[in-house]
Amino acid sequence: MLKSLIKEHPFRFSVLCSIVVGCIIFLVIMVSGKVRADEIVLAFLFSLVVSACIFYPFLILVMEVTYLILAAMNKESPCAWQVDQVALWYVMLLEYIYVRLIGATGSDWMIQLTNGEKHTPVYTGSWPIIFLIAVLAIVGYYYLSFRPMKKMPPLMAVISISAMYLGIVELIVFSVQVIGVQGDDLAFMLLIWPASLVLMCARTILARVREWEVLPMEKRKIHQNRILNTMDGLLSKASFWPLWGLILVLPLLGILIAILMLFGQAPDSVIKAWTETADWRLSTKQAPQNIFHDEHYLCTVAAGGHQKIVKPIRMGVRHGHPVIVNRQLCVANAFEQVLEEKTPHFHKAVRAFYDRYGFPIAKMIRKSWVADLVYILMKPLEWVFLIILYLTDVHPENRIAVQYMGKEPPIQERRHG
Repeated sequence: MLKSLIKEHPFRFSVLCSIVVGCIIFLVIMVSGKVRADEIVLAFLFSLVVSACIFYPFLILVMEVTYLILAAMNKESPCAWQVDQVALWYVMLLEYIYVRLIGATGSDWMIQLTNGEKHTPVYTGSWPIIFLIAVLAIVGYYYLSFRPMKKMPPLMAVISISAMYLGIVELIVFSVQVIGVQGDDLAFMLLIWPASLVLMCARTILARVREWEVLPMEKRKIHQNRILNTMDGLLSKASFWPLWGLILVLPLLGILIAILMLFGQAPDSVIKAWTETADWRLSTKQAPQNIFHDEHYLCTVAAGGHQKIVKPIRMGVRHGHPVIVNRQLCVANAFEQVLEEKTPHFHKAVRAFYDRYGFPIAKMIRKSWVADLVYILMKPLEWVFLIILYLTDVHPENRIAVQYMGKEPPIQERRHG
């Protein structure tokens, strides 16, 4: 029964294996004794997710290797296409998640980011050509895989192979771009998708070439034209298809670029896709330094609001990280200094209140208009803080001016933001 399941239903087999491994992970977690009774369901779901995101793609890679070996031994599995769909779509989704987990965003190199974010690994201006190559490669794969060989013109088979080659090259370049960057702990996981697709394409081409060669072909001659007769003879030899596909890669790419030039794409957009970036292996641009965007809402407001409203005045330093500073932020921090100096016990209560409610507020400030609104709502408090500073400090403006200058405050390190 198990042998039949593996041969006839490899997708079901792979899912079953993933569930079994998830259950094993769950048992290990339970045996560790670190799970409370109310966390059992959560622990079980967590185990299944870990298996689906880490073990399952690795299993798909192993199955693709196995199917390629079988194809090389002329023992092609008729159900291998099921695993191919998982490798193409599900593992692609995981690849996207992995890239996002290492900090990639959709912003080009000239955009200033925050904290550990990274710029897009593919220049947005070149997305059309990159997308078109990917679509063409997928169409080529499906055409070569599912079109009956008796109805497939040899030239279309060669063009499909060329399209798949283009997709593989693009995938390899993308992998070189994103793997091995600083802070990348997912390098191995990022290799699974490209490796699986390379194996899938190699097996598909090998299987279709063999299938063509065993078909009973009608002997025919094109007597009217020697050149066409020669071309027909060359294309009819399926063993040369991979070579002709390789030769057609550059002409096919040239046609794609020429088409996109009509819509405003630069002829070197394929190169710029990887070089007009920052933070990655093939990047040639130096991006603006990231702004430290912590979870205190006034720092968030100063960094995230529209400049005409929140009025940033300079760069500052907080906890060793660069932050954007506006007057409201400096006034609030100066007021906290005075509060701590004059009434330390009351300051602790205020600090505790701020820490309790400031973090949730900061997490909600993800749009510029929200930051603008918080800035406006805080304006009356800013005036109150300023009045108190002028009533209690000999040189209030000096105290305000030195906030976030990169030196430790005289009392203790400030956590205000």
